[in-house]
Order: sequence, then C-alpha cells, then structure tokens
Amino acid sequence: MTKLSVNINKLATLRNSRGGNNPDIIKAAKDIERFGADGITVHPRPDERHIRYTDVYELKKIVTTEFNIEGNCTEQSFVDLVLANRPTQVTLVPDSKNQLTSNHGWNTIEHKDYLADMIQTFQLAGIRVSIFVDPDVEMVEGAKATGTNRIELYTEGFASEYAKGNKEKAIAPYIAAAKKANELGLGINAGHDLDLDNLKYFSDNIPGLLEVSIGHALICDAVYLGLENTVQLYKRCLK
Repeated sequence: MTKLSVNINKLATLRNSRGGNNPDIIKAAKDIERFGADGITVHPRPDERHIRYTDVYELKKIVTTEFNIEGNCTEQSFVDLVLANRPTQVTLVPDSKNQLTSNHGWNTIEHKDYLADMIQTFQLAGIRVSIFVDPDVEMVEGAKATGTNRIELYTEGFASEYAKGNKEKAIAPYIAAAKKANELGLGINAGHDLDLDNLKYFSDNIPGLLEVSIGHALICDAVYLGLENTVQLYKRCLK
C-alpha cells in the first residue's frame, strides 16, 4: 500500500501567526503518527515562516515513522540541517529563496552534475534521496542519471486538470513518467495539491507509487473533519 506522509508545515504556520506554542507541532506529529500516518514531512525555508530549524531537531527526536525533510539544497544551511538530523529521506526541491510554494521540478539534465554531487553527499550519510520532478519522461530519465533513489512527481498539473473533469488527460503524463521510473528502477513518490477528491484516482492509476506527501489539503480538511478522522480518510484512499 502507498504510504501517507503528512506535511505539518501549515500547523507551524498557524502556531507562528500568534507566537507561543499553540498548536504544539511536536504533539501534533506524535498524534498524526498515532492516527495512522506512515511518515512526517517538513519543508523548512530560510525565512522560517512555518517550520523552524529548531523544530526539525525536536521532531527528529520523536518521529517513529519515516521522517522526510524537503527543501532546496542550494542553501548550505538546509544541507547542514539535513546532515545533522539524518532523516529517513531528503526530498530536493528547486525552490527560489522567497517562493510561496513549490511550483516546478528540477531540470535533471541541465543540473545533472550538481544533483549527482548533492545526492551522493546525502546518500553517504545514510539518507534516502528523492528529487522533485515534473511528469516528463525525459526528466525521469535524467533523474536516473543523477543517482537518486526516488523521484517525487509534482502533481499540481494533475490536480488542476482533474478538477476540470479531464481525468484521463490529467493522469496520462503521470502514468508515462511512472512507467519510465519503474523501468529504470527508480522509486516513485508524489505530492502537491493531492486531496480527498483526487487522491484515490491518482493512486489507483500510478504503477509503483510508494509514497504521497500531503499537507495543505489534509490540514484544511482537518478543520472540518477532525485530524484523526482526516488522516484515516486519506489512508483509505491509498488502499
């Protein structure tokens, strides 16, 4: 079954909006695991507008499932943070410094040598590496050449087209990318704008999907449905 890793950035955003420690993201992470999630994801950014670097150290102490740290490896502070905490997985995302949210994958051909060096740095520390890519067969082939363990398919395009009612058109490039990844022996993760409406269709149609990372939609649903119930509803979509 595909694993569900819950991105808790939005809980940290809520906490930071008032100062103090409410909601307590350490308690939330423990609860999310207890409710059935298979992993915890964080995406610290340089301005620490949601997850703070100190949060990562505290989360490392208590996460008992898979711990996934996402971010831009062109920032040395991010590299140092990951190496100091040695999560289960690091997901490399080509964000710009002040980017609101991730909106594209790596050009794995143009940045092949750089990515290969960074991936080896993390792998030598015993960390599994995934790199964020668009659903493009050429980019998947380029990812293989970098030595990465996995790719994470950027799914905003799927979610946008799916919402228009074009399910087959929405999923087609992702199926092609996944088939190529399977052929090349790359693990497949996915994330961005997956939700209770589109997740089951995506997961049912992507061969070899190992993990999805979901934050914004899941936390928004939890406002109405409750956190425990929401985690379990997302898990059911992946069966």
